[in-house]
Amino acid sequence: MSDPFSSSAFRIEQPRRGPFGKSRYKVIDGDDTVLAVAAPVEDQGRAGAMRGMLPGKSNLDARAVQLTTSDGNPLLTVEKLRGRDYTEILGPKEDVVGSFVTERVGRRYVVYDGDGTLIGAVDGDVPRNNFEVTDNDGTKVAHVRKKWAGLATHLLTTADKYTVEIYDPVPEPLRTMAAVTAIVMDMNLHESKEVT
Repeated sequence: MSDPFSSSAFRIEQPRRGPFGKSRYKVIDGDDTVLAVAAPVEDQGRAGAMRGMLPGKSNLDARAVQLTTSDGNPLLTVEKLRGRDYTEILGPKEDVVGSFVTERVGRRYVVYDGDGTLIGAVDGDVPRNNFEVTDNDGTKVAHVRKKWAGLATHLLTTADKYTVEIYDPVPEPLRTMAAVTAIVMDMNLHESKEVT
């Protein structure tokens, strides 16, 4: 499959690992086929990994993951700047596809295209387990849900699981932005593994 996000429903999962295994994701279809993987763009070294172990810190560190097809072809890069204010999505040739800008941490993010034009928003619920993606008219175009895996899994591993449902047709680049919302929200809100 050339576009792992062409399906209207898929899962995004982080493998179950200890605190050193952050920022790794798999995009999986309904038949459990891995369509794409995401891994850190560059090795942050032991000091960066140790910072990630401290609750409340990893959400603030800058980092990026590159999504590739299962055979290694680049698809997108999700680049989160330091803090929780801005995350940029880059295409395979480093072109800007769009960005997520924080209005209220954990509750509302606005979505822009590569030219800086407002194209939609992401609204999250209080425990940050459900995210609704809307277009500029307020029409719901996607729903992202984080599955609760239990307290021990939440605190001691990176195992997060998201379901993504896209209500097609959704025009580009909003469709791509909706598809990566789970990864963006995980990098911004859930990687420190604090109890929320």
